[in-house]
Amino acid sequence: MNLPPGASVLSVHVAPLGAAPARTLNPDTPHLAASTMKVAVLAALHRSGRDLDTPVPVDNSFASATYGPRFAVVRERDDDPAPWQALGTERTLRWLSERMIVHSSNLATNLCLAHVGLDAVAEVWRLARARHSATRRGIDDLGAQAAGIVNVVTAADLARLLRRLQPELLDVLAANAHRVDLAAGLPPGTRVAFKNGWLPGVRHSGGIVYPQDAPPYSIAVCYTGPLATGHAVDDPAARLLARISAAYWARRHTLGREPPAGHTSAVRAAEG
Repeated sequence: MNLPPGASVLSVHVAPLGAAPARTLNPDTPHLAASTMKVAVLAALHRSGRDLDTPVPVDNSFASATYGPRFAVVRERDDDPAPWQALGTERTLRWLSERMIVHSSNLATNLCLAHVGLDAVAEVWRLARARHSATRRGIDDLGAQAAGIVNVVTAADLARLLRRLQPELLDVLAANAHRVDLAAGLPPGTRVAFKNGWLPGVRHSGGIVYPQDAPPYSIAVCYTGPLATGHAVDDPAARLLARISAAYWARRHTLGREPPAGHTSAVRAAEG
C-alpha cells in the first residue's frame, strides 16, 4: 500500500465460528501480506496430494515470478536458522512446512512454494472465497517486487482462510513460536492457532482463539503505518495488535450479538 507519510490503516475482522455476524473495521482494505501468506502456502501444500514425508533438497535458488533471473532468500531477514543449517542436505516437506509456520522461516516458505506452485496457492484463496487477497511471488523475489508483483491480504480474507483450515493445520498454527501480537493479548495458556507477519510499515496477525468458557472465534488484524518497526518484538504495532486482541477477549461472551458501537469502541480504546 502507498500511504501519505505518517498515515496508517487498521483493519479488523472478528467473529465467532459458525454463522454469527462479524465485527469489522476496514475488512476489505488490502495490505502487503508479509508472512500471513505462509498460511495459504501451508494449505496448498496439504491439499496437493504430495507425500509430505518425502525428503526434498534444501537449496536457496528460486524461479522469479517475472520469468527473469533466479533469486535467493536474504538470510539476514530470516527468523529461523534451522533450514539454513540444512542447506545442501534434504528435509521433508512436512518439516519445512512446520518451520515455515512455527518459526516463520522464509527459506522454508520458498521451498514449499516451489514444490506446490503459485497456481495451487491461488486455488486455496479461491476456495476460501477471498475477494482481494493473492499470493503472487515468493519471499525476496526482488525482480517481481520491482515489477509491481506483490502479495496482498485483507483482514476479511485472512479470517475466511483460517476458518477453512483442517484441524491438523490449526494444530501447526497453534505451535507458533512467536507469542506476540494476538497471543500477547490473551491470558497465558489460552489456545490460539495463529500466524503473524511483519515488515517495516506492516504488522498483521490472524488466528482462531479457543476460550474455555466461550465459543471459539476468529480474529484477524492488519495494520499498515509508521508504528510498525519491522522488529519481531518491541514493536509498537505489535502492542497495538495485542491490545485489540485483549479487547475482544474481554468481549468473548457477547461476540456475535454485541452492538456495532461496542465493537467500534473496543478498537478505538485499543488504539488509544
